[in-house]
Amino acid sequence: MQINLKNRSVLLGVTGSISAYKACDLARLLVKAGASVHVVMTPSAERFVSSLTFEALTRNSVLTESSESWASSLNHIDIGKKCDVFVIAPATANSINKISKGIADNILLQTALAFSKTILIAPSANTNMIEHHYTVGSLKMLAVNEVRIISSQSKLLACGDTGNGALAEPSEIFYQTAKALLEEEFWIDRKVVVTGGGTREKIDEVRYLSNFSSGKMANSLATSLYLRGADVCLITTKEHSDIPSEIYTIDVESAQEMRDYTVDAVRVSKKGKMSKATMNSSEPVHLIQKKPYLFMASAVADFTPKFPQVGKIKKSDIGEEWKIELKQTDDVLQKVNKLGLTTIAFKAEMDSNNGLKNAKNSIESKNIDAVCYNLLEDSSSFDTEDNSITFITKDNSIDLGRASKLDLSFKILDESRALLS
Repeated sequence: MQINLKNRSVLLGVTGSISAYKACDLARLLVKAGASVHVVMTPSAERFVSSLTFEALTRNSVLTESSESWASSLNHIDIGKKCDVFVIAPATANSINKISKGIADNILLQTALAFSKTILIAPSANTNMIEHHYTVGSLKMLAVNEVRIISSQSKLLACGDTGNGALAEPSEIFYQTAKALLEEEFWIDRKVVVTGGGTREKIDEVRYLSNFSSGKMANSLATSLYLRGADVCLITTKEHSDIPSEIYTIDVESAQEMRDYTVDAVRVSKKGKMSKATMNSSEPVHLIQKKPYLFMASAVADFTPKFPQVGKIKKSDIGEEWKIELKQTDDVLQKVNKLGLTTIAFKAEMDSNNGLKNAKNSIESKNIDAVCYNLLEDSSSFDTEDNSITFITKDNSIDLGRASKLDLSFKILDESRALLS
């Protein structure tokens, strides 16, 4: 999925950690997405990676102790003014503790102290250093002051120890940076459930009935919602390793599991949440809740084997013909309690004459707010990187055109947002 960060500017801070080389991968991901990337390095960072490397990757001059100039914008005050976010990756324990105390004794720390917009910090240090009570306290203090902390990993470290302290994957730092750039107040902290993939209905322990749904549209929807700031739960039957790891995922197989988990997730999504304002206020505490959404993008089987078998049925026991008795599955959308919920379904059709009409009729028959209609040609229409969608409400039909599934997802969110305007 290619995220579009054109016309966005990122300040990348690199401190003296052995994982500094991974900042090169992060810079590459940001540049590939269209962002303008500017880099500031501590003197210790230059011992691991040269400034020339980042200049080659970003095509921008790198701010260091020796390159700072007051005859241009390459200084610790002006460089931050032209950037939308500041991500420090890797951030050593030394830098973390200094930033939390307002210490500015090198060019990067001076830049951080002068930066007035969103700061993200991705720690990288030995386990004892990252879990020392001073560092833990500093991270808590930074978080209280709305600095976003990108959690480190537990793995084999460069020093030979195994434990917490490894830098988060560059792809995850990229996702969280993109989120800081793309989030919208409407979606921030709004609870959203997304379902995806085709269900698998067990015949025996090795065989099942299913369909061609790839789950890619649901993955794109979940990613776009995450980037807009939503609290996303993805319930899917398909692979989802290419989406942000912060997205809460539930793996299911059958129509029954999809029904049960979706009903439960929607119920949970309707619970209230305490705001930061109420926690810091002397006024009486109250719960606030943005209206939750459900995007039903999964292809749930209409029928399932009536008597799934234990073990593997041998071919010799079946004979030349195999008649499998089926029973109808529950309609998930009929089982979901839609009170206080905005519901958008997806409907794929192959009938060019009646498909659009069928999609429109489903709004009333399913009691939903909107439907995303997709006219398919044949089975080759599945598992593609792009799609075409018509967004249909009770009063309107909007052709969103053909585009990548991620770009379409953002368009769908814009139209879905209008449902509450």
